[in-house]
Amino acid sequence: MNQLLRPLVLFFAFLTAAAALHAADATNGKPLRVLLVTGGCCHNYPLQRVALTNALSKLAKAEWTIVNEGGSGTKAMIGLYDRPDWAKGFDVVVHNECFADTTDHDYIRKITVPHKAGVPAAVIHCAMHTYRGTDIDDWREFLGVTSRRHDHMSHYPVKKLVTDSTILKGVPDNWLTPKDELYVIEKLWPNARALATSRSERDGVDHPVVWINQYGKARVFGTTYGHSDATFQDPVFLDYVSRGLLWAAGRIEK
Repeated sequence: MNQLLRPLVLFFAFLTAAAALHAADATNGKPLRVLLVTGGCCHNYPLQRVALTNALSKLAKAEWTIVNEGGSGTKAMIGLYDRPDWAKGFDVVVHNECFADTTDHDYIRKITVPHKAGVPAAVIHCAMHTYRGTDIDDWREFLGVTSRRHDHMSHYPVKKLVTDSTILKGVPDNWLTPKDELYVIEKLWPNARALATSRSERDGVDHPVVWINQYGKARVFGTTYGHSDATFQDPVFLDYVSRGLLWAAGRIEK
């Protein structure tokens, strides 16, 4: 090797090794303790549960605790939240439940208060319509968005608003989703930042479909996609959800 080039080659090899070591520290160190709250109306939660756990395993070691309570209806008050320390010991909570008609203020605040105190979260699809019938905004502020309805199922183009996002690293430019629902976002809360949008085929309005939020001391990652089995079988979707979960837990930057 040319003696003038050798130091340069060694330098870049060092940078590559350092970057690889940093990535390993961020994703493959101490196992991530994940609580998945799932269940309720309208979705194939057994398939989604397997898809989420398998997808994250490609990026990080994780120990999952899965709570599937409340049946398959639109209204439930699950026993998990009766414990004041229900979130203790978890690095991140994944909300993938669907209980639109639960409205009790005290019950909802049993969930939001620990998050506001610092428990990170990832919120997926129907979590945005969970508790939509209530007249308090605690859950919506936690999510970072307000949504009460959705457009029809279609293949929606996704426009990235942040080109250097680690969360969206594996999302191609102008990615076309599997057939899924587009949620109508009435409000993006002040501490939330949209990372990607999709356009309504009904009225041409762009709606956030991927975002990050700061709720009190907690990081919150959100996406409104995730209705169909096809979406939960799509590697692009599963990758950005897994990265969003890691961001919320503080394992990677946005």
